Amino acid sequence: MKRSLSLCLSAAFLMCLLADSAAAQSALLDIPRDSQHATVLQKIGITDIKVNYHRPLVKGRQVWGKLVPYDEVWRAGANENTTISFSDPVNIEGKPLEAGTYGLHMIPGQAEWTVIFSRNYSSWGAFTYKQDEDALRVTVKPQPAEFHEALEYNFEEVKENSATLTMSWDKLAVPIKVGVNTEPLVQASLHKQLRGFAQYTWDGWDDAANYLLAHKLSMDDALNYCDRSIQVEERFDNLLTKSKVLTAMGRKTESDKTLTAALAKANAVQMHSYARQLQIDGQAEKAFSIYRENAKKNPDSWIVHVGLGRMYSAQGDYANAAKEMRAALATAPEPNKAFLQNFVKRLDGKDDINK
Repeated sequence: MKRSLSLCLSAAFLMCLLADSAAAQSALLDIPRDSQHATVLQKIGITDIKVNYHRPLVKGRQVWGKLVPYDEVWRAGANENTTISFSDPVNIEGKPLEAGTYGLHMIPGQAEWTVIFSRNYSSWGAFTYKQDEDALRVTVKPQPAEFHEALEYNFEEVKENSATLTMSWDKLAVPIKVGVNTEPLVQASLHKQLRGFAQYTWDGWDDAANYLLAHKLSMDDALNYCDRSIQVEERFDNLLTKSKVLTAMGRKTESDKTLTAALAKANAVQMHSYARQLQIDGQAEKAFSIYRENAKKNPDSWIVHVGLGRMYSAQGDYANAAKEMRAALATAPEPNKAFLQNFVKRLDGKDDINK
């Protein structure tokens, strides 16, 4: 028994020696390590990525080619395996990798590095690394970088379908391109999400339809989502979405009919917002028609005067535009008065408030 315990303690001590330094570290106690633990998280689309690692310090040492030898497998951090997790399948430097957690290892080279994603992610360092456990290997080019005392992982160039995971330490950076096929993942996810609580809400279906519309994906599904939203509760919002989907499908007559139904349900703010978006999109005459219709339907609303002010300003009639903006200022909620006062000032100076 004593001999067994002695062997265990010797092994634990050896593991400490194999770390950056045995000083002020323990395999048995929770005390500070020289290489502090860190995690970095990034969501690309709806895909979660997590890097779990320890941060060795340079401490005045020569890192590349000495502390970390060239052409040998390195744990890409310190202490336990550096790990990386993906909630969905991804592409690493254009090569496919399944969802899951992987041990992240690297083989440094002077001209290029090999980045390894190992199915074994629970080991200590790279001492028991086996190539036959690789899920993927890719090669990348290291780059000179600003000095980093502590090793760091960071996500850069984050886009809807990709990001660059960069390992930086000493005066070197190693970028790794991570790609995600976001749109089909979201489409599949929407089908699942809309079997849960979201199916009982009008806005859950409406949000799904708007996503497909914005990304020009499956208008048949988008139209179905609109109809399901309207079944839960018919509103200006989902009728407007349906009108836009029908337009995208080339069904103009149905779209116009649905838009008329949407505007019939719209309040003053909703009508103003719709008209303002039309104006921004370059459909001025259609926007002006909605501003005027809003004035007939909601003559006592302050936002109506804002719309008419924008219309007159766009037409170069600054006197009437300022008059309408002063009328809006008289009854507008307090938080809105500051920007209305600025509009009045600009209009008095014959400055178009739409620019």
